[in-house]
Amino acid sequence: MSDSAENLAPSKGFAPVARADARVLILGSLPGERSLEAGEYYAHPRNAFWPIMRELIGATGSYRQRCTTLTEHRFAVWDVLESSIRPGSMDADIRMEYARVNDFRGFFRAYPGIELICFNGLTAAALFRKFVAGQSPQAKLRQESLPSTSPAYASMRFSEKLDRWRVVMQYVGAKPTWIREVSTP
Repeated sequence: MSDSAENLAPSKGFAPVARADARVLILGSLPGERSLEAGEYYAHPRNAFWPIMRELIGATGSYRQRCTTLTEHRFAVWDVLESSIRPGSMDADIRMEYARVNDFRGFFRAYPGIELICFNGLTAAALFRKFVAGQSPQAKLRQESLPSTSPAYASMRFSEKLDRWRVVMQYVGAKPTWIREVSTP
């Protein structure tokens, strides 16, 4: 890396996508370059997040429409970090000495119905445990570390990731799209 961290502008995350009745919080680490450029969570075309949400809850259409579907199904999406210096999009390149954590106390006050925290990848889980756990009573909620949807995590097939992500459905009170009603004559 030719640029020193001091010469790089920090990557700044987004506001949460959430509704007052949210029950499941899905946390990433910090938006990658494509997401920052687009101003959208999980904007990289090979990121599996939106395809997984399409399979689980039918999230399709524009970014706004997909976010609406998420919140209608009582999901919230956010990142552990508010900002940090990260050249590129790899979680391993996040400079911890520049990391600023999102306001989780304020988040849990605004969304008291959260019952499950899901981490989109091991880095998000590690960051949460390092910076947030112990600072908020809600940090003791049930937590699930799920396989990263990042294209950088290519060692797991999409079908395997989807199977692991199905755990979120038991908390949102929705019928998953893979369950079809069978009508009897």
